[in-house]
Amino acid sequence: MTSTTTRLAADVWPSGLTETADGALSLHGHPLGELATSYGTPAYLVDVPDLLARARSFRDEFRAAFEAIGTTCDVFYAGKAFLATPLAKLLDAEGLSLDVCTRGELAVAAKAGFPGARVGVHGNNKSAAEIDAAIDYGVGRIVVDSLEEIERVLTAARSHGVRVPVMLRVKTGVEAHTHEFIATAHEDQKFGFSLSGGQAAEAAAEVLEHPDELQLLGFHSHIGSQIFDSDGFRVAAQRLIAMQLQIAQEHGVVLPELDLGGGFGIAYLPEDEPLAPKDMATQLAAIVRAACEEAQTPVPRVSIEPGRAIVGPAGITLYEVGTVKPVQATDELTRTYISVDGGMSDNPRPALYEADYTATLANRPGSAQTAQSRVVGKHCESGDIVVRNQQLPQDVRPGDLLAVAATGAYCRALSSQYNHVPRPPVLAVDEDGVRTWLRRETIDDLLSLEGE
Repeated sequence: MTSTTTRLAADVWPSGLTETADGALSLHGHPLGELATSYGTPAYLVDVPDLLARARSFRDEFRAAFEAIGTTCDVFYAGKAFLATPLAKLLDAEGLSLDVCTRGELAVAAKAGFPGARVGVHGNNKSAAEIDAAIDYGVGRIVVDSLEEIERVLTAARSHGVRVPVMLRVKTGVEAHTHEFIATAHEDQKFGFSLSGGQAAEAAAEVLEHPDELQLLGFHSHIGSQIFDSDGFRVAAQRLIAMQLQIAQEHGVVLPELDLGGGFGIAYLPEDEPLAPKDMATQLAAIVRAACEEAQTPVPRVSIEPGRAIVGPAGITLYEVGTVKPVQATDELTRTYISVDGGMSDNPRPALYEADYTATLANRPGSAQTAQSRVVGKHCESGDIVVRNQQLPQDVRPGDLLAVAATGAYCRALSSQYNHVPRPPVLAVDEDGVRTWLRRETIDDLLSLEGE
């Protein structure tokens, strides 16, 4: 289902969200007001059909585009965006792979029964215990991030008596046009081996010295997040394939795989224009083919790692308004501060990255007259902002419900118990009903960690 209402931009809000005859919002036939009554607020809501449609689109479009150039493409869902056992089971059923970066995320995969061969393990500082757990689980690859990690994986491989498939994460020097904290391929940051200065070549040589214990699959790159075009991937792919050609020339080993990472952007605001999976797939396949033709090297098996692009647009957060306060921001501007019953504990991204979001009244349409508004949380921080600036109806009042779009990724995953506020539930919604993927935390949960 798609909404025809003007306040629900199609690329921003999940496809199952509609406006009813009385101007309230409903998700797959479940009025948001009734969900608030039954489950409380704040609450994360996930449009499951929307999420699955996005997962299938990435799977099918990238498979088709890369089969057209004589190879295949594996889609690894980036669990860091949001991970829960029921979601992992759904993704497994759809044939996607799973990218994890901690022992906790691996434990979720194990609880879901996710096949180890389709699990990849990331992280810039994996402990020996995490590496042991990954090998015990039989993961399909470990993405190594440092020389120390090569030694740790080598030691673990010998201890387990197995040959461990590894990839090397490299910094391609590509500057993604995004916030500094989520740009991950430039030189001055913590991830990976630098292509310049010989670090990546040194790491590859070290792995190749131990063929009985380590299998070098190829190189991995992640250039950043919220990327709306393929230009950065073009440069990264060219440099990665040139590096793989160098390894073939120096060591006589043709590396079979290449990972281009994730970072595919989504629409948080109506003016955002992310590429559709089909367009991105077609462009990336053309980029890889051209780079391989130029290097005169075989086209490798390719993988990508979308997380936000699958789960982000499928999620919304539902809040209740507590206070409405007009503030004289400047001589010319009066801004309405709308306080809700959540905030930076359930969505720290505005505070961390100055991230922008879109909100709307959920229980009624509101007045035609609007006011410059700022949606803020209940925490003891002036930076506790949910939506920095948006025109919202002038008649927003306490007790109203606000829905915030595109919160499926990095909201529950980055959430905290700041000010001892329990975290909201994650509710999976479709036409058949509402299921609790993660229950609401309670005060008892908070106190259960206390010592005597």
